[in-house]
Amino acid sequence: MSFFKRVFKIGQAEAHAAISKFEDPIKLTEQGIRDLKSDLQKAMSSLAEVKGIAIRTRKEVDGQKKLAADYERKAMTLLQKMQGGSMDAADAERLAAEALSKKEQFAKEALRLNTEAERHEKMAATLQGNVNKIKSSITTYENDLITLRARARTAASTKKINQQLSKVDTSGTIAMLEKMKAKVEEDESLAQAYGELASPEQTVDDEINAALEGGQQPAVSDQLAELKKKMGIS
Repeated sequence: MSFFKRVFKIGQAEAHAAISKFEDPIKLTEQGIRDLKSDLQKAMSSLAEVKGIAIRTRKEVDGQKKLAADYERKAMTLLQKMQGGSMDAADAERLAAEALSKKEQFAKEALRLNTEAERHEKMAATLQGNVNKIKSSITTYENDLITLRARARTAASTKKINQQLSKVDTSGTIAMLEKMKAKVEEDESLAQAYGELASPEQTVDDEINAALEGGQQPAVSDQLAELKKKMGIS
């Protein structure tokens, strides 16, 4: 393969990949539904046309049958006149034969038209089945489109959230929290230290008074112990 052919193949592959990447399934589904609706209109027009032909042909069948029956009645009337003597026998039979011939022609035409009407009715039934299938497909695809749109919105929202979460530096956040914790503890220790420095120093008198009030007794000297012994204080 020559260099230019290889370049062309690579470009062609990239073009197909780009097309696939930018294909929107929702838009494709919408276009498919539009195509089906166009097919439905054409099928319904064909169905209406065939049904119209079938109905018209069926009416022609009925008309031919009526004409055939009418000529048979005419032949019978001619024979009745001959039998009653009001008409020459030869003329009556000749005209009756002509009427029966006409009756036979209309009867054959009725049979031919009946076959044609059945053929059109069968074709109409087939077209009706196709129309029903297209209608069912349109309903199915429209329901699928509703679901697809909802899924697309959910996927887009989830993708956005995940993208945002992926940008969060977890280790950096934890390190920052640890620094803040250490800073708070340091500030608390300093506050306690400053508080102790701010407290006035306790004098001996303060300790004595506190002991007399029931507080903790300070450490006593040997002389104090001797005094308590004399007083009988244990």
